[in-house]
Amino acid sequence: MNAPFRSYSGVERAAVLMMLVGEEEAASILQKLDPEEVRQLGKAMFAVADVGEDQVGDVLDDFVGRARDRTGIAFDPKPIIETVMTKALGQEKADSVLARITPPEAACQIDLLDWMEAGEIAAMIEKEHPQIAAVVIANLDPTIAGQVLEMLPDAVQPDILHRVARLGPITPEAIDTLRTMLAGRTKAATQSAGVTIGGTREAAKILSGARKTTEQRVMPKLFKLDRDIAKQIEEALFVFENLLDLDDKNLGTLIRNIDSDVLTRALKGVDEEIRNRFLGCMSARAADGIRDEMEARGPMKLAEVLEAQKIIIQQARALAKDGTIMMGGDDDYV
Repeated sequence: MNAPFRSYSGVERAAVLMMLVGEEEAASILQKLDPEEVRQLGKAMFAVADVGEDQVGDVLDDFVGRARDRTGIAFDPKPIIETVMTKALGQEKADSVLARITPPEAACQIDLLDWMEAGEIAAMIEKEHPQIAAVVIANLDPTIAGQVLEMLPDAVQPDILHRVARLGPITPEAIDTLRTMLAGRTKAATQSAGVTIGGTREAAKILSGARKTTEQRVMPKLFKLDRDIAKQIEEALFVFENLLDLDDKNLGTLIRNIDSDVLTRALKGVDEEIRNRFLGCMSARAADGIRDEMEARGPMKLAEVLEAQKIIIQQARALAKDGTIMMGGDDDYV
């Protein structure tokens, strides 16, 4: 008996098509997808296993119509994808995602890394040149990258993180070296092209993915290696929203050590939930005073808000250093 007719989602329509093509064709399609897409499509294939004849016809009609609309010698999806990504994620995040998913003519694809365990990646790059290790780590999800970093020898961790922070244009030769290293695990590589990856923000994300003890061990050495880079990574490691990790007692202590004018400017640029968390750790009278002051000031320049938040972060670090406040969870300090 056919399932009741319903409108399938995009991934479910794709799943129906996958059930209709041959096994070899389906396998070829799956090879071109990333791990998350494979998981979503596989789940959808189970969900549409009882698809009816009418629903199959509807999916095929939709597919043919879309293919007819998209067919054309000059069709280039890149501008559309870039626009959609930028609108959805913002420029910075979109650039990061696009750098990882753009086809070979514009970026390095080392897709197999997404399927490998952290220990396997660490073992693979442990004896490679630190620059190659940095390129590999910079291409990983920050959480996995942090795990890989802490599995490498302690002596090389600061150097690799430093190289990640300074990565920029990667030459085709370097990419070819990386592809050669992966040759035993991947199919034949296509022609390489340079790509810009890494940076201090990426390095900070990688270090955030590692355990706190790794950060505490690596950062002092990184300061000796390159103070400017280390300072940039340190600033990127801790942002204003991280202060929400403080419990009410510690957050209250921090607030009492902040000038009301600075606090007013800092809270002017956050959403209501974060603002209420801060004000909730103050007396009702003091919180009302901050609210009145924010309202009276009207619009403020973003630079003023960010500078005030930076002052509070610096004060939090100072208080944590002398043991006055402490972050919650795993005895981590700000």
